[in-house]
Amino acid sequence: MSAAPLSLRASEMSSAVLSAGEFGLFAHAGRMREARAGEPLFRRGDLGTTMFVIEDGEVDLHFGDDLVGKRLGPYEFFGELGLLIGNHARTADAVVARDARLLELHHQEFESLVDRDPIMVGAFLRRAITRVVLNEQSLIRRLRRRNHDLQAALDTLHATTRQLNQTEELVRTDELTGLYNRRGLMLHLDECRTIGMPPTMGLVLVDCDRFKQVNDHHGHVAGDRVLQSVASILRAVVGPDDIACRLGGDEFCLVVRAGTADEVMRFAHYVVRTAQSLLELDGEPGDDADAPPIICPLSVGACLVAGNADWTDWYGRADLALYRAKRSGGDRVEWQDAHAPED
Repeated sequence: MSAAPLSLRASEMSSAVLSAGEFGLFAHAGRMREARAGEPLFRRGDLGTTMFVIEDGEVDLHFGDDLVGKRLGPYEFFGELGLLIGNHARTADAVVARDARLLELHHQEFESLVDRDPIMVGAFLRRAITRVVLNEQSLIRRLRRRNHDLQAALDTLHATTRQLNQTEELVRTDELTGLYNRRGLMLHLDECRTIGMPPTMGLVLVDCDRFKQVNDHHGHVAGDRVLQSVASILRAVVGPDDIACRLGGDEFCLVVRAGTADEVMRFAHYVVRTAQSLLELDGEPGDDADAPPIICPLSVGACLVAGNADWTDWYGRADLALYRAKRSGGDRVEWQDAHAPED
């Protein structure tokens, strides 16, 4: 058998158009009704046992979910699953598009036609079942394509979100040290104030002593390594609720959750003592005296601040303590009380 007859047969088997003989047979058992344009015949989810055949006029089928609808004309049938299954939930809205005459055929009425012409009824059933299967297969293909498109859209959205997050992180982060930069610190503080700041916070302001000498004598690569070492010390001491930041140049800070001066001073002394330990290791006997340093001494100013106060107030108070530490020779911690006189 050639391919053309097979294709034709498949097309005929899936056709929704009744032959004149089939329509005449169904008209013996069914009943005719008039329907006006805009009249709904059934809605998706309605239970039904009725098949409809259009004698004249047009009917639209809307499947929803962005699926392509259909417009049916004379001698086309729909709702046949009500005959095949009985009490079937409709899968589409059926609305009259142009004034129509419709033949309604119920499940019980259709069964009565089996004795009248079993061959014609059998041929119709085979065609109706084939049409249902082909429609379901087409629906599955459309849903798969739509799911594929949705997944592709989701993948694109996820990729875009990752890129936005990475971009935001770059905006907030110091490229050399990986710590927050000043902008990141300000944004973080704004976010904390939105959700509610603790009543008190600790601020530890850190500055590298004689850092310019490192750059002048050993170059900026050595200077960068010193800054990265300071960042490592700060990163090691912060907890999940704290933040370490490179404010700019060789100035850093820690913003920590703390309620007492002792808590803040533990952070401050840890930073200075760790730098001192690294300096001792860097200067052990036998080391090249002209080798670039891995760290330099640190001066630290520490204070307790009110959570609802402005950053400039925080920074001004810690900077007073840092100034005293630098003026006293550096490599030390100084504390600034809330009401201590300014030097």
